[in-house]
Amino acid sequence: MEIVLFPDPLLRRKAERVDAFDAALAALAREMFETMYRARGVGLAAPQVGVSRSLFVSNPTGDPVEKGEERVWVNPRILRRTGSVPGEEGCLSFPGIYAEVLRAESIVVEVADVTGKVERVELADFPARIVQHEGDHLEGVLFVDRLSPADRIRVKPALAALEERYKKGEKRMRPEAAEPEPAPGRARNAAL
Repeated sequence: MEIVLFPDPLLRRKAERVDAFDAALAALAREMFETMYRARGVGLAAPQVGVSRSLFVSNPTGDPVEKGEERVWVNPRILRRTGSVPGEEGCLSFPGIYAEVLRAESIVVEVADVTGKVERVELADFPARIVQHEGDHLEGVLFVDRLSPADRIRVKPALAALEERYKKGEKRMRPEAAEPEPAPGRARNAAL
């Protein structure tokens, strides 16, 4: 499984609702976790691996040993947002690009798990940021859409470089090709 890179049009499409909670869905989620860990991320949405389904996986620790922190999010819907807090984000579909994004500090989400069981979940801080970032992917919204005008100008050359790579046929990335370590001063979990 490879990671879809910006500016692939699939990243801009609204993902399709999941209606079948079966072994194929569970297998997709497991493969997405493996891909996320190999890329050293903390969240990964199905459109980022070329699958237009309303599904993402997360583990705020980014550590595959911490299985208790893993969560599969199917058809998530944010019901309430509270507060507002800036935080640095990156994205596996935008290798090497990091910028500050304003997100709700806490959220309430209605979500199904991989078996179809629906529940409401309250989240705050970094886990809430992950859900908002990955949930945006399911709507065709990218983290660069949420940047300040100054940050948009700052990352414009890096986006242009990704667009050029895409034109030359570099449309996917093996997860192992993700940055080996975050840049100095960046948290390991900044890449969502």
